[in-house]
Amino acid sequence: MTDETIRPADARDVPAVRAVTDAAYRPYLAAIGVAPAPMAADHAADVAAGRVFVTGAPVVGLVVVEAFPGHLFLESVAVHPDARGGGVGRRLLTFVEARARALRLPEIRLYTNALMRENQRLYPRYGYEVVERRVDGPYDRVHYRKRLLPGVS
Repeated sequence: MTDETIRPADARDVPAVRAVTDAAYRPYLAAIGVAPAPMAADHAADVAAGRVFVTGAPVVGLVVVEAFPGHLFLESVAVHPDARGGGVGRRLLTFVEARARALRLPEIRLYTNALMRENQRLYPRYGYEVVERRVDGPYDRVHYRKRLLPGVS
């Protein structure tokens, strides 16, 4: 990766956002039995709404976030399989936390499919705690949150 900055995506990034998201989530198709929700997202609308932030030139990782009263919702983290193990995911999660703090939001929330077992090992290492497990349509989801203390990373 030649560029480690994380920046808001723009309309020119939509094909890369789609490609990275599809590549990142494709391995879960067989296990889940349906396309993971991020694969079906309206990427152009998310980019236009300012919810997508990308890294890399070319794009190798991204997050989709949305601010709500009281929390920042982390809808998706996607790292292209070719870029895994290089710290891209860690940098994106650090960015999400900084974004929540900049927006003065005390909490980050996210969910992951219960069959994405590596995520259930990953998120607690970054300070996320399980809130609940809930079935939403075809998805069995584990919901997490990370409470942010003022002035603490």
